[in-house]
Amino acid sequence: MSELVTGEAVALELRPARLPSRALAVLLDLVAAMAVYIVVTVALVVSTASLDEAAQTALSIATFVLVLVGAPIAVETLSHGRSLGKMACGLRVVRDDGGPIRFRHALVRGLIGVIEILMTFGVVACVASFVSARGRRLGDVFAGTLVVRERIPVARTGFVPPPPPWLAGRFSGLDLSAVPDGLWLAVRQYLTRMQQLDPQVGRSMAERLASGLAERTGAPVPQGVPAAAYLAAVVQERQAREARRAFVSVRGDGAASAATSAATPAEVRAPADVHAPADVRASAVDEVGAAHGSPVVPHGAVSGASETTAATEATSPVTGGRPAESHEVPVGDRPGTGFVPPA
Repeated sequence: MSELVTGEAVALELRPARLPSRALAVLLDLVAAMAVYIVVTVALVVSTASLDEAAQTALSIATFVLVLVGAPIAVETLSHGRSLGKMACGLRVVRDDGGPIRFRHALVRGLIGVIEILMTFGVVACVASFVSARGRRLGDVFAGTLVVRERIPVARTGFVPPPPPWLAGRFSGLDLSAVPDGLWLAVRQYLTRMQQLDPQVGRSMAERLASGLAERTGAPVPQGVPAAAYLAAVVQERQAREARRAFVSVRGDGAASAATSAATPAEVRAPADVHAPADVRASAVDEVGAAHGSPVVPHGAVSGASETTAATEATSPVTGGRPAESHEVPVGDRPGTGFVPPA
C-alpha cells in the first residue's frame, strides 16, 4: 500500500501495480496493437499497389507511428489511463497526486515506451520497475504517473461464533471497562480463526486469553465453562452493551431536540410584564405578533374599532335610523386607575 499526499494535504492510499500484472497488461496491449497494425498494413498494401516504393515506405512508417504509438496515447487519454490490457488486469494509470492523467502524461509515457518497451523488448522497463519502490518504469518517472490497481480483492471478514444459549446474559454484571482494546482484538481474532487452528493449540490459546480477560474483569472463569465459550459470551455481552449505549445516545439526542423545539413557542408566548409602561408593553405585543407571523392589533386601535362599531349599530335599520342612547360616562366622572404615565 502506497500513501500519496495531494496538494490539499489529503493522504491517498493506493496499491501500486506490480511487474507481473503490468507485464500482462502490456502484452495484451501489444497483441491488440499488432493485430490492428497487421490488418491496416494489409489493407494499405492492397490499396496502394500502384504507388511507387517511396510512397509505400512513407505510408508504412506513418502506419507504424499512428497504430503502435499514437493509438495507445489516444486510448489512454480518452479512457483516463485505462487501456485494453489495463482494463483486463484491473489497472489504471494515475498522476502522482492520484488524479486522472491528461494528454501530456500519456504522450510522455507513449514516447518513452517506444524506447524502453518496443526497441529493447521490455528489458529497460523491467529493470526500472524492479529498481523503483512503486514499480514505475521510466515513462512513469518522466511523466509523473503511477500505475495502480483498481480491483482490490475484498478481504473476508471473520464471523464471530455466538456463545451457547445457556450462557446468554450470564455475564451481564461483569466490569469490562478495564479490558484494553488490544486484548479485545486478540479475542476477536481467535474467535474468527479458531476453526483453522490445531485443537490443542487453540485450546491453550483460549485458556490464556480467558485468564487474561478474567484478570482484567476481576471475576474468574466459571467452573465447567469452556474457555472458547466464555470468550464468545463476554464478547457478545460487550457488543450488546455498545448497542444499548448507542441506542440510548440516539434517543437522548432526539428527546433533547424535541424538548428544545417544544420550549421555543412557550418562550415566544411568554406574556409581557404587566408592570411595564404602556409603550413598552405595546412594543412587546408587537414583537410577539411578529414572531408568530400574525398581526397584533394595538389597544388603541381596538378601542377605536369598538367605537366605530357602536356608532354603526346606532344608525342601523334595526333601531330605525335613530341614534342609540349613549351610556358613556363623562371623562371627569370616570374612576381613576391610579396609573401615572411616565414623564
